[in-house]
This record gives sequence, C-alpha cells and structure tokens, in this order.
Amino acid sequence: MNRLVLSARLIERGALRFTPAGLPALDFRLEHQSELSEADQVRRVSVQVRAIAIGATTQTLAALALGENGTFAGFLSGTRNGRGLLFHVTSLG
Repeated sequence: MNRLVLSARLIERGALRFTPAGLPALDFRLEHQSELSEADQVRRVSVQVRAIAIGATTQTLAALALGENGTFAGFLSGTRNGRGLLFHVTSLG
C-alpha cells in the first residue's frame, strides 16, 4: 500500500499550471516537525517534502495561506529524473 498522511505547514507554492491533459496542477513544498519515540528514545523530526496536487485539490491548496498548517493525504512517487520522492496530495483536511 502506498498511502501517506502528513501534518505539515505550507512553506512554498508555485503558480497554477495545467497538465497536457488540461488538468490544473500546483507544485508546493511542505514542512513537518514533530517529536516521536524510537527505541525508547525521543527523536526530533524535521523534514521538507516536495509535493504536487492535480485536479480539484488544487483549489483547496490555492486557498491555503503560506505558513498555514494542514493534514495532507496522498501517495508517494519518484520524480521524473529519478532523484528523490514526490508527494502527490489527493486530499487536504
């Protein structure tokens, strides 16, 4: 199963563009910070994630202010050049 749910803050958003199929697309970057338990130790986690929304989800993301927090859900894929991961956000709560 490839499903990711991430509480994060919107830190960067590109301009609305359209795919070759005519669907709206929005590239953005998220930042997540938390403290988790690993091997009975507290671990501080801080990560920035490249993300994309395609279709109706772009409207919800366009309305989200920079710096605002949300719960982002979707799936992971590789990038086109094969270097890294891309979070495809399909819903925002």
